[in-house]
Amino acid sequence: MTEFFEGHTSNERKKEIESILQNFSQTRDAWKHCLYYLANTQNEYVMMYCMTETENLINRQWLGFPSQDKLEIRSTLNRFLLEHHDHVPSYIRNKLVKLVVDIGRIDWPHFYPDFFSSILQLSSQSETVILGILLLHTASEELAAPREDLSMARKEELQRLLLTQVPSVLSILNNTLESVLEKHRHLIAATPPPSPTSGRSMRRSSSSALFSTSPLQSDSILSNMFKSPGSKIPLEALPPLDNDSQLLCCHALKCLSQYFSWIPLSTTITPSLLSTIFHFAGFGCEKKKASSTNTSNVGFNTNTSVLGILAMDCINELLAKNCVPREFEDYLLQMFQQTFYLLQKLTRDSSTNATGNRLAEIDESYLEKFTDFLKLFVSIHLRRFESNSKFPVLEFLTLLLKYTFKQPTHEGFYNCLDTWNTFLDYLHSKLHERGSDSLSLKGRYQEGLLSLVSSMMQKLQYRFNQSQLEELDDEVLDDDSETEWQQFLRQSLEVVAKVAEIYTADTFRLLYEPFNEQLEVYLGLEQFILNNAQGRQLTITAENECRKLHCSLRDLSSLIQALGRLAEHFIGEKFLERFADGTMLIERLVHTVVYGSKSRLFDVMSTIQNVLPSDFVEVHAQSIASVKAYSHWLSQYNAESQREVQEKAKFKTLITTLLNSLVPLLSKETPERIVHSIAHLLLSISTTVRPVFLLDITSVQTMFNNASQGVYGELSTEVQLLVYRSLSNSLILPWPNLSDPDQDWTSRSSHHLTFVQKLAQYFLQLKNTAALTENKALQAEAKPVIKRTLQVFEDWIEAVAGEINKSKQICYQSLQEVIQVALALFPVYISQSDVVDSMMSFFLALFQGLRVQMGVPFAEQTIQTFMNFFTQEHLAAGICQESSTGHSVVEKFLKILELIVQEPGSSFKAFLPRIISICMDQIYPIIAQRPSPDIKHVLYHLLHELLMNNWRYFFRGSVLLTLQKQETEMQNPEQFKAILEAYGQSFLQPDLAVFKHNLESLESINSKWKLYHKPIFQNLMLFQFLNVLIQVLVHKSHDLLQEEIVVSVYNMASVDFDRFYAEFLPHFLSQVDRLDSNQKAVLAQNFEMERDLPSFTSGLQRLVNDIRYYRLINSSRPEGSFSF
Repeated sequence: MTEFFEGHTSNERKKEIESILQNFSQTRDAWKHCLYYLANTQNEYVMMYCMTETENLINRQWLGFPSQDKLEIRSTLNRFLLEHHDHVPSYIRNKLVKLVVDIGRIDWPHFYPDFFSSILQLSSQSETVILGILLLHTASEELAAPREDLSMARKEELQRLLLTQVPSVLSILNNTLESVLEKHRHLIAATPPPSPTSGRSMRRSSSSALFSTSPLQSDSILSNMFKSPGSKIPLEALPPLDNDSQLLCCHALKCLSQYFSWIPLSTTITPSLLSTIFHFAGFGCEKKKASSTNTSNVGFNTNTSVLGILAMDCINELLAKNCVPREFEDYLLQMFQQTFYLLQKLTRDSSTNATGNRLAEIDESYLEKFTDFLKLFVSIHLRRFESNSKFPVLEFLTLLLKYTFKQPTHEGFYNCLDTWNTFLDYLHSKLHERGSDSLSLKGRYQEGLLSLVSSMMQKLQYRFNQSQLEELDDEVLDDDSETEWQQFLRQSLEVVAKVAEIYTADTFRLLYEPFNEQLEVYLGLEQFILNNAQGRQLTITAENECRKLHCSLRDLSSLIQALGRLAEHFIGEKFLERFADGTMLIERLVHTVVYGSKSRLFDVMSTIQNVLPSDFVEVHAQSIASVKAYSHWLSQYNAESQREVQEKAKFKTLITTLLNSLVPLLSKETPERIVHSIAHLLLSISTTVRPVFLLDITSVQTMFNNASQGVYGELSTEVQLLVYRSLSNSLILPWPNLSDPDQDWTSRSSHHLTFVQKLAQYFLQLKNTAALTENKALQAEAKPVIKRTLQVFEDWIEAVAGEINKSKQICYQSLQEVIQVALALFPVYISQSDVVDSMMSFFLALFQGLRVQMGVPFAEQTIQTFMNFFTQEHLAAGICQESSTGHSVVEKFLKILELIVQEPGSSFKAFLPRIISICMDQIYPIIAQRPSPDIKHVLYHLLHELLMNNWRYFFRGSVLLTLQKQETEMQNPEQFKAILEAYGQSFLQPDLAVFKHNLESLESINSKWKLYHKPIFQNLMLFQFLNVLIQVLVHKSHDLLQEEIVVSVYNMASVDFDRFYAEFLPHFLSQVDRLDSNQKAVLAQNFEMERDLPSFTSGLQRLVNDIRYYRLINSSRPEGSFSF
């Protein structure tokens, strides 16, 4: 063994050694030699090898092993463990512990009656207490949730047996922890405890400004509310522990956490045990200490935070249980009071670091566990205690506020925000439930939650929190396409927005005042701009002043975003009530946009060239985006202003001024960030606000001219699409609050057609396909034109799909010539997958959005064209292509066919045989055994829609047959069989998404059309489907879908339970391999003939588990051994 693990041993020699060891393990008495070597060697490699061989024997051959030999193995292992546990390496000791527990798992109590009592005895003796606790821990791991190598009956028996031992286990662990505390209490008696205020700063640190608006400031009030756990010893003076005691406590707390993970909450968890755990939780509140060189601390562990972390694990295991017996609620209340005492301690100021923030001195893992506790409390248990007079919720929120804003890491801060979000969701739902009583509830929490908003606004402003905010990266994007700064701002503003749902006016005031203050700085910058030969320059040059301006601009940008986030609270039924605030804000925002466009501060040069210009861009872009956020408010203002001439004129001026300032900036000279915001705002104005006078505004007419002449071709594709869609929408969407005759449809549709012809002028020149077919160079030259044109109009069709019929009709009429040219170009480019992909995207959008407007004849012509050109060779080439475009073409073709089979009328029914043939004869054979998940998913979705919407193609019914309760007549049975066989085949493959889709598909078809009742399914397919699904459960290949599979098996069986139990089950068991007839008989006997879902589920899970168990013991049984 030593030679094998030496670095210089060659691979050939290692193979030789492996072969020798393999041959040795096959000999009859190998286990005896292993026990001998284990007892007599000092070599750790030999020990591990011997234990591994013994483990294989226990797990694979134990049941058929002679009882005398089993006794010898057990005795040897126990003796070796007892004699050597304290001086072998921990991994050897842990392996020995696992072997002893593995034997108990199989033999206790029938053949190993003293297994657990001997463990309890070891745990009660000081010399072997750590060994006993390790055995208890491993017993919980292995017996409470055993692996596959036990029958279901044995698993249930072990859980029952272990549960009866839990009170003794908890008592021993509690006594162990208490004795350690008791042992060290003399140190407290010898050394007076520090003052309760020690470690607290007598000065207010800068960070404490965050809490100046908290509803409670007095720590004395809090200390009366939240008490120290127990009176024997205050948490302020925890005893130092020696290294041995700390190790023992670590093992005991880990063991407790393991038991708490599965035992039910009951009175076995005593107040004494809870108090003990909280004593250890207090260790985490001590600041992190570096390893001490002080000789007076020799033998003592100065870093005891690990005990606090493990104690919090125990507490969180208990808290994670949602089901709390009534008799346990008082215990929970005691837990919360004790934990919040720790929270109070954690949030005190510290005098031992520069910031005065005690949390910065605490172990990060402990803080993480403590935050998890707060999350669990708020999400699961707050509703139980919120109205309990013994639990002070407001004081708790005050502490939580301090704890949140003292977090030393951003991750810790975000975790605390999650807790606040959960609390705000809870409060919101409670306000809805309380109805008339909601005012008093809102009043109760108002001061505390507005303190949260105030603290949040200070946290995200540079003028209060510059050092922390500058640490956030604002360049590198994460997986969600956000920078660190954007993530911080978004998560912070989400909390503010949730508070604003409840206290809108107060939150608005807290945001508007600092916004207005910073805006005045921004609006006054024009006086500091100088025009000279070098261009426009900022005359603020002092570095300090530039830094202050940078902070002011960043804060203005954040505050604008925050106000934009409140937009939803100013619309709907709240519009008139909050009209004054809404108008004031919108006018301010529009003024900011107009000022930014006019002053073009983003062009200005400054001494901090790489900082201030980007700040100017950000403020301008955010102010435009914020106006967009209020587009629904503008829409409502548009409707309300029609009643008053003065308001009508005011609204028109507002929109006209806004657009006239923005449209000139649509050029490549303007920063992309601003152009992008402008394009989105234009779209919102044309789609959501829809002013009647929009087309009369000079700047909008300029946009039409520029778009028609290709001026915007230099902008990014996304911006072009947004601008063109805005212009199209302004012509085809109905104006609000006007009758149909007043919509001026004739003029608008004429303008729309003209606009389309100008945008598509180069594309429409391609209608002469003969010239294209012969000229490859011309084909290549035309490709960008085709792709770009179809992309623009596809975008329009998708946008208009949900609008009124008149809008869709105008859109289709304008695009008719484009559609005809696209269809004519299809054969020319059939072999160029990138162009065909663009065409298929366009036609898919057309079928999805404008199918009615197309009319049946043209739709049929289009489908026929596709079917003629998508031959089996073309489809196969697309599927087998390595590039994604080939796959994409086939997927879009299938999606178009899916739309056809969904049509309710008879118009497209003639296509059904051809569609089924394409699916089952041309596509399915190619993809059946290929890893093409996207195409498979689309194909099966098409088959699902085909069956759901065309059932009568297979089962022709009549009223007479229904009245006579006769079975409907079957048609096209071969096609039906082929489709369901394809479903069945998918259950044999590893793709989880396809498996889930098809299982849900079968269930929904059965729900609508009684698929499982049909004779063809009952006679030809039922047994096959049941067999496949149960085999999937046995092999655990799709374990994530276990619940769904069991429900499907139940629904198939429930059609005829008698047949399931009398025919299928015996048939299934007869086919199960690697089981003997005896075992099959036991399986059949144990499957009780239940007919309700819970009992059937339990029976099926027992069957599946026991098949796996029997296979395992059969595969490891020695030759010639007997079976039970």
